[in-house]
Amino acid sequence: MVQKDLLRDILRPEGSILIVFDVHRSLYEQIFNREEFLYALNAVINSARRAKVPIIFTRITPYPQGFQPPNLKLPWRGRFRPEGAELIVSPKPEDIIIDKNTWSLFVGTNVERLLINSHRYTVVFTGIATEVGIETSARHAYTLGFIPVIISDAVSSYDKEAHERSLANMKIFFPVITSKELENYW
Repeated sequence: MVQKDLLRDILRPEGSILIVFDVHRSLYEQIFNREEFLYALNAVINSARRAKVPIIFTRITPYPQGFQPPNLKLPWRGRFRPEGAELIVSPKPEDIIIDKNTWSLFVGTNVERLLINSHRYTVVFTGIATEVGIETSARHAYTLGFIPVIISDAVSSYDKEAHERSLANMKIFFPVITSKELENYW
């Protein structure tokens, strides 16, 4: 558990950025807690907008035909359907949209550079799927020197047990808080 004073410092709006990770309709339709997730996600986005915290939306972008890596033959790959690529929350013109084709927010994108250039070192994670892209990106952020913060009710998965296991794993290393707790800081 992170002390409130430390969390207040970590979550200063001028040093934070919100990540809305892969909230595609095709993924959203498969999660176990759609209504609760969407409510919390919207609350976090609204908090970020009020506090003037920049928001990055990520989108899964498939590799061109014939250029897919061999690991895409693994079973999880089938969960994303290109026809469900529409996002469930619409970015605003001031938001940043990052197209990516790996589970990590940082591989093949310029997100690390954006964070460094803007002097933002707290990366607040929301989105789908907790045990896949969220945990991968949070661990990657930490290895790059950033502070990941996970919003437990604004991340989800198609597998409730995997989601809960992932939150428990991440809680050992990073702050894991609720959308209501985040509102106290933003």
